[in-house]
Amino acid sequence: MRDCLNHRAGFDRVLMAVAATFLTVSASSALAQDQARSSAAELAIDAAIPRPEPANVPPPTASDIKLDTTATVQDSAKEPAKESVKAEAAPAPVKVETKPSDVATTPATEAPKSETARTEPAKTEPAKSEPAKADTATATPAAPAAPAAAAAPATEPVKAASNVPAADQPVADKLKDIIGAKTSRHFDRKNERAAIEKFYGARDFAPVWTQAGSLTAAAKGVIARLKDAASDGLNPADYPVPDFAAATTPDALADAELKLTASMFDYARQAQSGRMHWSQVSGDILYPEHPVDPSDVLAKITTATNASAALDSYNPPHKLYKELKAKLAELRGQGSGPVIEIADGPALKYTPAGKKQAEMVVEDPRVPQLRTKLGLAENASDTRYDASVADAVRKFQNSVEMKATGILDDKTVKAINTPKRDKQIDTVLVNMERWRWLPRDLGVPSLGDAYVILNIPDYTLKVMQRGQQVWTTRVVTGKPGTHATPLLTETMKYITVNPTWNVPPSIVYNEYLPALQQDPTVLQRMGLKLEQNRDGSVHISQPPGEANALGRIRFNFPNKFLVYQHDTPDKNLFARDERAFSHGCMRVQNPDQYASVLLNIALPNEKYTPERVRGMYGKSEIDLKFPTPIPVNITYQTAFVDDGGKLQFRKDVYGRDANMINILKNSRGKDLENVVAHSQPSYSRPATTLPNGVAVANNGGSSGPNFFERLFGGGAPAQPPAPVGRRPQQQQRVFTR
Repeated sequence: MRDCLNHRAGFDRVLMAVAATFLTVSASSALAQDQARSSAAELAIDAAIPRPEPANVPPPTASDIKLDTTATVQDSAKEPAKESVKAEAAPAPVKVETKPSDVATTPATEAPKSETARTEPAKTEPAKSEPAKADTATATPAAPAAPAAAAAPATEPVKAASNVPAADQPVADKLKDIIGAKTSRHFDRKNERAAIEKFYGARDFAPVWTQAGSLTAAAKGVIARLKDAASDGLNPADYPVPDFAAATTPDALADAELKLTASMFDYARQAQSGRMHWSQVSGDILYPEHPVDPSDVLAKITTATNASAALDSYNPPHKLYKELKAKLAELRGQGSGPVIEIADGPALKYTPAGKKQAEMVVEDPRVPQLRTKLGLAENASDTRYDASVADAVRKFQNSVEMKATGILDDKTVKAINTPKRDKQIDTVLVNMERWRWLPRDLGVPSLGDAYVILNIPDYTLKVMQRGQQVWTTRVVTGKPGTHATPLLTETMKYITVNPTWNVPPSIVYNEYLPALQQDPTVLQRMGLKLEQNRDGSVHISQPPGEANALGRIRFNFPNKFLVYQHDTPDKNLFARDERAFSHGCMRVQNPDQYASVLLNIALPNEKYTPERVRGMYGKSEIDLKFPTPIPVNITYQTAFVDDGGKLQFRKDVYGRDANMINILKNSRGKDLENVVAHSQPSYSRPATTLPNGVAVANNGGSSGPNFFERLFGGGAPAQPPAPVGRRPQQQQRVFTR
């Protein structure tokens, strides 16, 4: 009986060992469950196989799965050996205490031991030590604690990675503090502050002009351009460059960073729009605003391959501007070259051939030097004081505001020998400044960049297309003072053949109505028609015809100054050198040719000729509208480079140069960029009492259309919007047309 019991006990121990091995390779779900067992065999199995708590079991990795598979194969291959070993060591499981916490807290460094146990071949060691190795080999795949240890830092807050290099982080922190404080110490313009906040915020406030305290290539390019501002007629003192070499602390580097950015903004803004706003000069100037966007400046300069060239691109792109820039450099460098002096001598005069006398040309050994001095390359060694030399002398006299006689007398010789170079430089500078006011694109791309440009001091008009002069003519412009021709850019929308002259209010009330008091029939004799409305206002006009003050053609580019270009029945004034005689409008010498040139640009398929235009002359108005308006740019160029490459000067007929030079030399800093408010032209017509005997045509209306409506059709022009980035000031000057 005892033998049977002993055999039964041995059988039970074998069953327990087999069950332990089977459970080791079973599904992981069996390990996760902790159900209560009621049988003695199950309790013994639980005691023999320690299991970690489910909460401490890390998720399996790919390597874990691979090792688990290998271990399973090895265990199954050695299953008979394990059974025999465990059969002899059966009492051991009964004495083992269940301590899941011991397994769960096993250090990660013990994991390699289990891997070694799985891969090493079975050793012939005493059976009493084998169960421990077998238990370790089967239990440790779920026990590695390294992932659990790595997961511990997940409880700390995750910080966003910074793109700022460690060496620049202190400067970035200072920039963040300065910019975050929204101080106006560096930037006094709202749009510039906004651009700075956006730009530096997007780059974690990392500096753009330095890296690890050293200047970047972009910074070197910007600094080079700022220091060379004088070559573009600007003042380098207006764009200070901080001393980066002396900036050795994060505070100093951050301050220098923002100071250089501020100077770059000032340069880009003034290079594009001018050091002074045109309203600072006069009330009869109106050019379209083209302010810079600080955000665009930052993006363009900091991403450019050549930062200096990118910043230089804010200067005017026009050919005439670049030619003036080159001549400015020559004027500033002329002191080192040989000086040509014209010797004293008798006065030289050229007399052209006339009806009763022959041409008189004198010779003088000084003439070759005179030709060189005045830039006459043709016949440079000729000693004759001929028409070409006399004409050059006349132009020189005009440029230095002497009486243009064409005679080389003592005063002229002295002026030629002492050309007042400083004044010439000042004249070039203010002309470069005026180029900044003009639109960057003078023409319209759809018409081959066609445009009209009129130069008041030179009394010439040119039609340009594809960068070339298409046609030119002489013009008569407004008289100095209240009748000065305004500077503006507008678009010519149509041509009127056989126009009616609607007399401007300034002429009506300042000239014609006072004349009526002296002679009630003067308007009737001049062929003018006077209308008086029910409100007492007066309108005077002249019907189309050969004697019309506007001649046969009017060129219309509606503007608030009520000026236009037109023909004239008085052609004699075009022969004069100075031609400032009108009330503000511009008279064209050859209007039929001008009209055909413009019409062929606007309507190329119509094949207009001057003869076809003249064929329309008659008694009825004919409007020829342009499908695409052509820009008209009225400029004031007292210094320009002619087609032969020679720098030309013209008389400052309206005093614009003198005014601008005075403003720049008595600069009020950035205040010069502010807008000065001026009174606007009025189209109102006050009630008037006419003397007896005046022929009046009542129009039956209460007031009738105003002058702008009669002249250009439609309503009065809308006032231009407030310029962007400019601050209006109180009215300083009054302009009335």
